[in-house]
Amino acid sequence: MKRIGKAISILVLGGSLTGSAFAADGIIVKEQAGDNYCHMKFPAVREKTLFTDHPRVKSSRTGDIIDFYGPCDETPTNSDEIAMQKREELLDWKE
Repeated sequence: MKRIGKAISILVLGGSLTGSAFAADGIIVKEQAGDNYCHMKFPAVREKTLFTDHPRVKSSRTGDIIDFYGPCDETPTNSDEIAMQKREELLDWKE
């Protein structure tokens, strides 16, 4: 019985560490749909840090989520993603 308890503890710990690895780079969902084509969901960048040298993503609990389809090497703070969010922020500000 003790072995089963240890095995379950190890599985739970391993699962939580895997989940934190995804949270560390900000990716909430990553589904590969080809050689280098993925569907990903990740939090948007904080507006206060968007125009700085070190942009930071929002908490996933805010609900401001980017639904991305494209290359699997995309990250929430990739230069292409930052440029897109900057354009959207500037357009929203002008309205």
